[in-house]
Amino acid sequence: MGLEKIAEYKKKLGLTTAELAERSGVPLGTLNKILSGATKDPKLETLKAIARVLGLTLDDFDDMKTESKPSSPTYDDVELLIARNGKKMSKEQKLRLIQLLSEIDE
Repeated sequence: MGLEKIAEYKKKLGLTTAELAERSGVPLGTLNKILSGATKDPKLETLKAIARVLGLTLDDFDDMKTESKPSSPTYDDVELLIARNGKKMSKEQKLRLIQLLSEIDE
């Protein structure tokens, strides 16, 4: 299921399992079972909570996705990114994004 991403990103962020449990709201025992492989099919809400803390999406846990990604994002990629993060973006970030998108056609 690609759960090795949890350990990888936890390490990149310098988080202990206890810190990840605290930040995500997932009980430490549950997280340990997921990381050890004892829990084969964690609940969707559990994965969402973990992904949020690690800055991942549920797609990042999908083994079926191919490892090779396009060299540049597609329109659909950009649209999805904006849909997920648009409300979190500051006015300056939104204006910068509009500026960058307008430069693409030039």
